Amino acid sequence: MVDFSLTEEQRDLREMAHDFAAKEIRPVAWEYDKHGTWPAAIIQKAWEVGLMNSQVPEAYGGAGACALDGCLIAEELAWGCAGIATTLEANGLASAPLLLGGSEKLKKEYLGRLIEAPLLASFCLTEPDAGSDVSGMRTTAVRHGDKWVINGSKVFITNGGYANWYTVYAKTDKDAGHRGISAFVVPADAGVIVEGHEDKMGLRASNTATIRFDDCEIPADHLLGEENHGFKLAMMTLDRTRPGVAAMATGIPRAALELAIDYAKQRVQFGVPIAMHEAIQFMIADMATGVEAARLLTWKSAVLLDQGRPNTLASSHAKRFAADTAMQVTTDAVQIYGGYGFIKEYPVEKLMRDAKIMQLYEGTSQIQRLVIARETLLPRRVEEPAAA
Repeated sequence: MVDFSLTEEQRDLREMAHDFAAKEIRPVAWEYDKHGTWPAAIIQKAWEVGLMNSQVPEAYGGAGACALDGCLIAEELAWGCAGIATTLEANGLASAPLLLGGSEKLKKEYLGRLIEAPLLASFCLTEPDAGSDVSGMRTTAVRHGDKWVINGSKVFITNGGYANWYTVYAKTDKDAGHRGISAFVVPADAGVIVEGHEDKMGLRASNTATIRFDDCEIPADHLLGEENHGFKLAMMTLDRTRPGVAAMATGIPRAALELAIDYAKQRVQFGVPIAMHEAIQFMIADMATGVEAARLLTWKSAVLLDQGRPNTLASSHAKRFAADTAMQVTTDAVQIYGGYGFIKEYPVEKLMRDAKIMQLYEGTSQIQRLVIARETLLPRRVEEPAAA
C-alpha cells in the first residue's frame, strides 16, 4: 500500500522548520535580499535548534535524519527565503562526499566541527571553464610524499567566503578526463584563498565566492575514496543532494502561490476581486498543481534514497520538474500582481529572481533532461513507486 502520510515526528519536524522560517527568516528576508546581508544571526539560531546538519549520522554527533526529513526542512526554509535556506543547507552538500568516501578519522574530525559549533563547509566542483563538463576541470592535486599539493580555482562556491573546510575536486591524472579526478577535504587554514563575492540576481543572502588554491598542502589521508574515482563520488553525492534542492525549489513556488492567492482575493478590477475572473483562477489552479506535483516527485526521490534503492532517475525528475515549476509559478505570480509585481516594494519579484538559480545549480535543467533521457532509453528494470 502506498502511504503519503508523514509520521508524527516528521509532522513535528516540519512544523518546527515552518515556525522558524516564519519567525526568524521571513520578517528579514526582503531586507537581507536588498542589501545582500550575510545571515550570521540566523545561522547561529538554526544551528542551536537543530535545523542544520540534520544529515550527520548519530555516530558523529548528528541527528541522523533521513533524506525525507531533510526535504521537509528544506522546503520550509526555502518558503521563508531561498537564499538563507541555501546558506543553511549547503553543509549537506559539502558533507556528502565525506560521508561516502571519508575515513573514520576524517568523518569524526570534520563532521564533528559542524556539530560542535555553527560552522560552514563548502562543495568545490565548478570552475571558470568547467561547469556541466566536469572533465574539463584544471585544478590539480599532486602527491608529494605524505602530502597533496593543490593548485587551481573554483567558482560559484556557496558559503565559500565563510567555510571552515571544503570538499575539493581536482585532477590527479590530467590526461584521463573524468577518470582522472579525485576528491579531498581541505581545511580553510591550509592556505585557501577567497578571491571575491558574487553580486547575484537572486539568493542575495547567500554567499557565493571564488576560491583559489596556490600550492595548498593537505595531508595524504585527506583523500576521499580512491584516487581517480572522484567523478563517481561527485555523481553519487548529487544523487543524494538533488532531492533537497528539489525541496527548496518546491518551497519557493509555494510561497509565490500563497502570495498570489492573497493578492487575487484583495485586488479589485471590473467591480470584483480578480480571483473571481476565470483567467486568474486557471493560473492559480495550474500553479497549485505544479507545487503539489513537485513535492510528490521530491518525496519519492528522497524515499528511494532512504530505502537504499537507486534514485538517479527520480532525483533528476524531481530536480528538473521542481526547478522549472519554481520559475513558472513565480513568473505567473508576478503576472497576477500585474505592474505591482514588477516593483521591488512587492514580494513576488524576489521569489522570481530566487527561482532562476534552481534551474542552474547542482545540474542545470538541461543536464537533468540528459540524465532522464539516458536512464529512460537504456533498458532497465522498472522501479516500483516508493511509499512516502
